[in-house]
Amino acid sequence: MSATVLIVFVLLVIFSIPIASAMGIVSVIPSFFNSSFPANPLYIVRSIAAGLESFPYLAIPMFILSGTIMAKGDISRKLFDFITYFIGKKRAGLPCAVIVTCLFFGALSGSATATVAAVGSMTIPILVNLNYNRTFATALVAVAGGLGVIIPPSIPMIVFGTVANTSVGDLFVAGIIPGILIAACLMVYTYLYCMKHGEDREKINQTVDAIRGKGFGKLLKESFWALLTPVIILGSIYGGLATPTEAATISVFYALIISIFVYKSLKFRELWDVMKESVRVCTPALFILATALAFGRVLAFLQVPQNLGIWIGNAFSTKITMLIAVNIFLLFLGMIMDTTPAIVIVTPILAPIMAQYGVDPTHFGIIMVVNLAIGFVTPPIGTNLFVASSVTGEEVLAIARKAVPFLAFFLVALVLITFIPQISLLLLGR
Repeated sequence: MSATVLIVFVLLVIFSIPIASAMGIVSVIPSFFNSSFPANPLYIVRSIAAGLESFPYLAIPMFILSGTIMAKGDISRKLFDFITYFIGKKRAGLPCAVIVTCLFFGALSGSATATVAAVGSMTIPILVNLNYNRTFATALVAVAGGLGVIIPPSIPMIVFGTVANTSVGDLFVAGIIPGILIAACLMVYTYLYCMKHGEDREKINQTVDAIRGKGFGKLLKESFWALLTPVIILGSIYGGLATPTEAATISVFYALIISIFVYKSLKFRELWDVMKESVRVCTPALFILATALAFGRVLAFLQVPQNLGIWIGNAFSTKITMLIAVNIFLLFLGMIMDTTPAIVIVTPILAPIMAQYGVDPTHFGIIMVVNLAIGFVTPPIGTNLFVASSVTGEEVLAIARKAVPFLAFFLVALVLITFIPQISLLLLGR
């Protein structure tokens, strides 16, 4: 029966049935063949309804709303200008400033797609005007946008922590160094690319001079409240003042205050559009999450995790081979499935197995999130590719091809993160 369920699920996905609907459909199949199966249709409906009754999950819509407000509030531009002031005139300085901006904005929104939309819509035209290749600039933002789910706060980390019963706060701390490492790897390739293809130094110097012409004091004053945002969000969590969910709510009010009253870049009449945009993004994610939880319970009743655990235990005898196999599997999964359902479905299966091999659950959470972040820029799902394409009009496949060298350096960071646990666990003192 378990094989039938999985085969039907794969076929539905192949035939482009929405993944939430596919999980809901296959969840009721066992009860049609076996009337005594515990997960009957009524149980499935109740599981879907109860799936979101989890306090940590409330952080997801709050961070999405916060990220939308910050994107509309022009906060990404203030971050970019501040970073450009310091590194803009160096080789590959402006493209690297885009990567660092994605790093910072990821610490505000917790979302990869929000990072691509907010940073890309502002920085890609700047890079193109400076004679950087449009497809390169688009691929740069699409890949760097993946930092939005690695640098805390991170919506996928919230989902993983809840499903795996692991501290979300620990996951947030563990994501800091890996996020910086990945950003550094992306900047290495960016530097090499600019060395090979050259830069329009005259235009770049004019742009940076215009920013520096404001003076450091004025620029710091303009950027201060944007730079303070991750300090407030993460400081409240790490200082024990708020849970991640409470910090997400704080971030919404803070984003509203600085966007409307401090920067005055967001008008009250625009709030309705902000709310609609947030609901448009949030609703499918929460529906997928609810049906994935129900699907996960059906798989548990079918003993899929136990059987898969036995098979993996027999197939891989060492921790190293296990980690290699899991990474390959997660990379493939990220290519065909969105992050939230992938985490909810796979985590209950893999987490106990990884624990048997002595892999710290927090370390495994970082490995999973980094793998799935690569999926944001790999077809056919490649959410970041589609968002970036909508910003510039570039073809998705053209962006994907240009992103390949970036992904190679991303994979280098993944290998280091996987086999050097201290990269993730150092700040936790483990």
